[in-house]
Amino acid sequence: MKSKFFSDKAISASLGLLLLRIVSGGTMMTHGLSKLQNVLSGNTAFADPIGIGALPSLYLTIFAEGLCAALIVLGLVTRIALIPPIVTMLVAFFIVHGADAFNIRELSFLFLGMFVTLFFTGPGKFSIDNRIK
Repeated sequence: MKSKFFSDKAISASLGLLLLRIVSGGTMMTHGLSKLQNVLSGNTAFADPIGIGALPSLYLTIFAEGLCAALIVLGLVTRIALIPPIVTMLVAFFIVHGADAFNIRELSFLFLGMFVTLFFTGPGKFSIDNRIK
């Protein structure tokens, strides 16, 4: 018997977007958290891929991978919150790992794809953004 709940394409799509937000943002938050823990323990060593200095690069990456990723999971100011992680993944894919084999660059490519998809689709029905509308 077919479930009426999943036959509603709008609900099904919004559940898919919720899952995409939770998986992409939640996983990205683990990267941001590990970088934040490094900073809190005194380790601020980081690359300077775009020439703004290692410390600003580290803080911007923590912002993108930590705070912005949490906003994505919540679906709060989602499209704005997606911009820093998209930029971060572009830098990771094309600059930081630009000369590496694809299997090394693959994770940043997957994150980039998920974040760009969410940017175009929006957060879906099950988001704080939708509640605010």
